Amino acid sequence: MLAAGCRIVGKTNLHEFAYGVTGINDWTGTPLNARFPDRVPGGSSSGSAAAVAAELVDFSLGTDTGGSIRVPAACCGVVGFKPTFGRLSRTGVYPPMSSLDCVGPFARTVTTVEGAMSILDPTFIPTAAPSRPMIGVVSVKADPTIAAAVERALHALGANCTPIELPGLSPAFEAALTIIGAEMWAAVGAYAGAPGIGADVRARLLSTQHIRPADVAQAERIRVAFTREVDAALERADALVLPTMPAETLTLPQHVMHVPRWASPPSCVPSTFRDTPQSACRFPRAMAFPPDCNWSDVAEAMSNCARSLREFERAL
Repeated sequence: MLAAGCRIVGKTNLHEFAYGVTGINDWTGTPLNARFPDRVPGGSSSGSAAAVAAELVDFSLGTDTGGSIRVPAACCGVVGFKPTFGRLSRTGVYPPMSSLDCVGPFARTVTTVEGAMSILDPTFIPTAAPSRPMIGVVSVKADPTIAAAVERALHALGANCTPIELPGLSPAFEAALTIIGAEMWAAVGAYAGAPGIGADVRARLLSTQHIRPADVAQAERIRVAFTREVDAALERADALVLPTMPAETLTLPQHVMHVPRWASPPSCVPSTFRDTPQSACRFPRAMAFPPDCNWSDVAEAMSNCARSLREFERAL
């Protein structure tokens, strides 16, 4: 980035251990959600999304294992892009061992995300958008207001839409939590009893300590089966779209009481488990990712994901 002329202006805050969905951090402070100051910034890469929303930077970097770029992007009203696993180097990222974690950019527009990706990976080349893409609208449980917002955005886009059912989504969500939990316990479980750790992070870590190798093995089998399910859906559509979160962003007072229900973004699972890029857009908080199962390389898949999101952004 420095060689490309970028200036590093600061280090952003985040949820402790990058292991939380609200972005609340009682020890180092909670980043202000500039566009929605009464609401949580989302996590775990809360400060990165907040800095972009506050126009402190042109783009920022975060990491995403199960939604940690996509969720704060949706909460702060910016664009977050989770690249394909391994596309961007994780050197220096903690924990160092992860089978799902990705580095990716935040920006206020898809165009700036494209520019950031081109800086981070010169092989990233955005392509022209199709005139009438086929959009697969994935059926998920969401509040009526969220579902209506996605529907309005798709209507504005003028795309051909087809309904998509993913019966394996709920089992895949639980399987993803199992894999993430096992890897987090191995990396930072020793800190679960440390004084000063946030109560929510401590509780979440302790809940993972009894995950057995057999549980992980079963989760991996679900991962393979769900990948095939998503592949089949992507044979019918250029991109899949679904809400980032099932409900409106929590207000700051609500986060204590309502996190268990709100912190269940199964829409992050398709890209978490199937190795495809995925992005969270600005309002109405929709996400899309394109197929890459028949493409010659991941670079084309990612450029086409940006292409789809660029057209989606213009329609809003």
